[in-house]
Amino acid sequence: MRLEGKVALITGAASGIGRESAVLFAAEGASVVVADMDDKGGRQTVAEIEKAGGKAVFVRADVSQNADCRAMMEVAERTYGKLNVLFNNAGIMLGGDDDAVSTGEDVWERTMAVNVRGVFLGCKHGIPALRRAGGGSIINTASFVAVLGAATPQIAYTASKGAVLAMTRELAVIHARENIRVNALCPGPLKTELLMKFLNTEEKRQRRLVHIPMGRFGESKEMAKAALFLASDDSSYTTGATFLADGGITAAYVTPL
Repeated sequence: MRLEGKVALITGAASGIGRESAVLFAAEGASVVVADMDDKGGRQTVAEIEKAGGKAVFVRADVSQNADCRAMMEVAERTYGKLNVLFNNAGIMLGGDDDAVSTGEDVWERTMAVNVRGVFLGCKHGIPALRRAGGGSIINTASFVAVLGAATPQIAYTASKGAVLAMTRELAVIHARENIRVNALCPGPLKTELLMKFLNTEEKRQRRLVHIPMGRFGESKEMAKAALFLASDDSSYTTGATFLADGGITAAYVTPL
């Protein structure tokens, strides 16, 4: 198994990419700390893992809060003795996110608090734990919109994911000699509740789909498999990467005139 004996902490693990990754990581031998604000969903993830014979524990955490991020690392080390993999996956996309003129400051601030500060705080408290374990892997969920603009305006989300990508590169350089790898997973458009709530009309969905060479939205399970590669020793020479799993959208993106 690719994560045998490792301990992984995954934020946003109550649903979507986070849940699929938690289940897959556990199946590959990891003990998993499931972190999320959604108590019910988080405990369901743990139950699914335990039903399959894996090990997991739930911790309620708002990643925008310093104390919660510190506490979730403490749960990992207290419960399983170490931390080897940190997957900063939690993120939001708010309905009021639009262009710069239309987007409210509250939407901007909340998006930055979760999507950017959450990654920063995860690394702030996770890196010391990884050091104590002798190194490890950090995966930060960015997006394909971190490297190009989105056809449907979402200025706060796009800016936040660009920040995550830039932060990932710098962290990778800083900590490379400490045996700590830091990579950004950049999903393309996915068939998740998060995106489907935003692309809430057929017109919006088709405007996104027309750019994807594969002609479909991706699945959370596909992102979990990409995250597994970055979490495992299979990616031992990979750090600072913009790891695009996007159905080809960044290779062929053209905005219709």
